[in-house]
Amino acid sequence: MVTFSEEGELGSASTATQQRASGRRLQRQCMDTACCGCSDAHFNHIPPVVGTQKASSLTCGVHVVHYGTTALMVASYSGHYDCVKELIMQGADINYQRETGSTALFFASQQGHHDVVKLLFEFGASTEFQTKDGGTALTVASQYGHSKVVDTLLKNGANVHDQLNDGATPLFLAAQEGHVTVIRQLLSSGAKVNQAREDGTAPLWMAAQMGHSEVVKVLLLRGADRDADRQDGSTALFKAALKGHNGVIEELLKFSPSLGLLKNGSTALHAAVMSGNLQSVLLLLGANADPTLPNKNSELPADLTKNDRILKVLRPKILNGHS
Repeated sequence: MVTFSEEGELGSASTATQQRASGRRLQRQCMDTACCGCSDAHFNHIPPVVGTQKASSLTCGVHVVHYGTTALMVASYSGHYDCVKELIMQGADINYQRETGSTALFFASQQGHHDVVKLLFEFGASTEFQTKDGGTALTVASQYGHSKVVDTLLKNGANVHDQLNDGATPLFLAAQEGHVTVIRQLLSSGAKVNQAREDGTAPLWMAAQMGHSEVVKVLLLRGADRDADRQDGSTALFKAALKGHNGVIEELLKFSPSLGLLKNGSTALHAAVMSGNLQSVLLLLGANADPTLPNKNSELPADLTKNDRILKVLRPKILNGHS
């Protein structure tokens, strides 16, 4: 067995006792290095718990208390491949869950450490464990856009239909963050393009709100419902118009979305006018949106603005009876 000698260099231990002692030294080094390497605010403020779960102090000044975080989790989060491997060889529980439900695989996936993810799978890591909010290694890798990790997770049994407690899927999270490559991977693995959160928000709606025009294009080409609405009655086009995301509006208009009165009692043109974005208004008028159509409060789009440039393009249409 090859292990670390007293001097920290590779050497050959002659006895089992020397091997165990050397392994413990490296394990301590790994714990120190791993926790010192944490920089993400979400993880750095959580004191890791090691081995016996007893409180102690590490040389980097991080206090160890009872939060269920293991040295393996910290090393996996920090991407310390050699430390992860050594901790596993020392008997670390790969699938141990901290109090929030996170595992070493979850943290490695979150940070995009592909080599660590592959190593954890070699030693039996499971993709089935969930955090308290329903998160899995696949949901977090999709959210952060780690395409190589997503590919490895899917090949090792990750469920493309995983959902957070609010119903968000890996596809939804990738759409929200604009990760086109991950979206294509998930769709190719059977993700449902129209699966919405519990509040009715579909991936297309979220991508439109965030202004991710390329994501919107991909989702539409893969069958996304252009007129799917949330519980509040707004559609992807309405939200894009309200936000002034003209690239998204252009992609949506290619698929002839509804320009009429929506369930929320308004139209996309009303939304564009409220946004104050002249180009959004022009795009919708060019698609034959009706400026004479009132909202549920009997207001025309022109009634919702004092912007002279927008009024200048709306009024002729109104006077001409939307011709």
